[in-house]
Amino acid sequence: MLDIRLARETDRDAIWNIFHAIVAPGDTYAFDPRISREDALAYWFREDTHTYVAEEDGRVVGTYILKANQPGLGSHVANAAFMVAPDAQGSGVGRRMAEHCLGEASLLGFRAMQFNFVVSTNEGAIRLWKQLGFKIVGTLPGAFRHPQKGYVDVYVMFRSLEEAGKR
Repeated sequence: MLDIRLARETDRDAIWNIFHAIVAPGDTYAFDPRISREDALAYWFREDTHTYVAEEDGRVVGTYILKANQPGLGSHVANAAFMVAPDAQGSGVGRRMAEHCLGEASLLGFRAMQFNFVVSTNEGAIRLWKQLGFKIVGTLPGAFRHPQKGYVDVYVMFRSLEEAGKR
């Protein structure tokens, strides 16, 4: 049984372990692969960010953050980031967190969600976002320096959270 809840201080070690495992290879996020634990957790637990974990049998297997994509007049559009523990990938944790996130974003009053930097080689994430109604609305040519594939494109993906845009 997967439980998705707001993160607590006691989740910091588990979140760092997932964050580090996902970011260190340098193939899906623009974070410095050598980011420190302190800097990573400061980012993931920012004051303007809602931080969640997915827990299964008492173990944190995923985490996501939800926040406004922009301040002020752009604050009605949400932004989010997701990370699943390597040994839990492919088990539906990412999809469940994404569905939960879309619901939370609606509850918090966001009208849409935008992902600013989806690496084009992250095919699993792109497939999931499209299945959940996101569209690629822009391409940033060569904007990500992939450690094996060189400079690859990045997508901006968007979907409405208004009734007409919901699936």
